[in-house]
This record gives sequence, C-alpha cells and structure tokens, in this order.
Amino acid sequence: MLIGEFAKRAGLSQDTVRFYVRKGLLAPETGVRGGRNPYQVFTERDVSTALMIRFAQSLGMPLREIAEIARELLSDGLSAEREMAIIDAQVAKLEQKAADLAKLLDYLRAKRGWMARGKPGDEPRFSGKALCLTEIATRNS
Repeated sequence: MLIGEFAKRAGLSQDTVRFYVRKGLLAPETGVRGGRNPYQVFTERDVSTALMIRFAQSLGMPLREIAEIARELLSDGLSAEREMAIIDAQVAKLEQKAADLAKLLDYLRAKRGWMARGKPGDEPRFSGKALCLTEIATRNS
C-alpha cells in the first residue's frame, strides 16, 4: 500500500509516517512507480510495526530507544536474551508507573473524601512517596 492508505490504516499522519521512515523506525520497500522518486510501499507488517511504535510511545518508551530496537531487528534480529532484557526493562518501568499511579489515586481519593466530609482537620497532602499520616487517619474516619 502507498503512504496515504498506510497512514489511514495505521492511524498516523503522512508527516508522522515520513518521520518514522527518516528515523529508521519503518523500512518500506521501494516500488516501481514514481520515476526518479520511487514510491514507498508499505505492508501489513509495517502497519503492525507502526501500531507497536505508537503503543510503546504511549507507555513512555522514548523514540530513540524504539529506533535502536528497530535497527537491531532490521540488521541482525534480536536474540531471545536481548528480547527478554527489553521486555524485563519495560515491565520494570510499567510496574513503577503503576505504583506511582496508585499513590496518586490514593491521594486523590483521600482529598475527595476530605472535601466530601466538609474539609475537617488538615487537608491531605501528597508527598510523592506516600500519603502523610493525616490523610490516612482522615481516610479511615
């Protein structure tokens, strides 16, 4: 498929597709049409790759890291050990993000509960590490 159809299928703008190609994240084949500037031809595998790139970005993986992995895949492939190391690193990052989100949710719930009770006592504070004792006591009231 040509870039327009590919962009629609992948849910990307054509500019983003071109950016991904320039960065080496996507490697479309060169078609026979287009004369001196042959058209880039994308496959279903490219659609899957583009979706994975967007998903990895949404989870906080930087494009630099995604590009490095893409280069490895395109050159020599990834060994099972390398794939597991990448997965382990991403799992650790996501677990940390989940823990951070849980802390934020605890704080927001404590603050909302404090507000719903008419703001008695000290206002809950978010320390970034854990809720202050005031929030825990207030939440348990």
